Amino acid sequence: MGLSHNKIKYIKSLKEKRFRSKYKCFVAEGEKLVFDLMETCKCQMIAALPGILSLHKEIAAEEIIVASEVELDRATSLKTAPAVIAVFYQPQSDINLQSFNTSLNLILDGVQDPGNVGTIVRIADWFGINNIFCSFDCADVFNPKTVQATMGSIARVRVTYTDIFALITKSNNIPVYGTFLRGKNIYEESLSKNGLIVMGSEGKGISREIDKLVTDRLFIPYFPVDNKSSESLNVAVATAITCSEFRRRHF
Repeated sequence: MGLSHNKIKYIKSLKEKRFRSKYKCFVAEGEKLVFDLMETCKCQMIAALPGILSLHKEIAAEEIIVASEVELDRATSLKTAPAVIAVFYQPQSDINLQSFNTSLNLILDGVQDPGNVGTIVRIADWFGINNIFCSFDCADVFNPKTVQATMGSIARVRVTYTDIFALITKSNNIPVYGTFLRGKNIYEESLSKNGLIVMGSEGKGISREIDKLVTDRLFIPYFPVDNKSSESLNVAVATAITCSEFRRRHF
């Protein structure tokens, strides 16, 4: 039967947040990403070249479509058409405040670049951080660009959009770390095994509202210390450095 015009139209509609919100679904493209997601996310539809489907005999999807290169090219959001495109249901997760007592969690405050959000999800996966909580003005993790940037890590890291001010306020006696240009040297400060790490937006950093809730202000120093370098670090790079230092202390 192939990938019909209506199916292509549906896939392409999911590039827009309003349709992702309406259908509670998102698109993943590429063999590795799609089959990584198959392990944890419910698949609504998969469209793939015959060779891909023959390699994966048991596919847990509600609908399996044998597609041509031309059809996949019409449906893709990538420059080069992948061999497989799939639509997944957006996973739903509950917030367990009790887990904050024993785990390290990330909070993104207004991070708006889809690539940065996707990379941070990938970083969290690498360092064994299972939860990321995002303010409502963060880039949508189910944006196709974000999904691609996660390189499959979206299958293992729970990303929840919530009122982060209320979330932090409810997290009594939990350390709240934030990165600032004026803070204490991260390599000299005491870091706990558990807590919340807040990363601010690309242009403004941590918002004033959230700043007031931070208990430990950290600074990633430039080197040499007497020769100031660039104005700031990319938020994803800063997240990687911060997570690495926390894990280095408590491996």
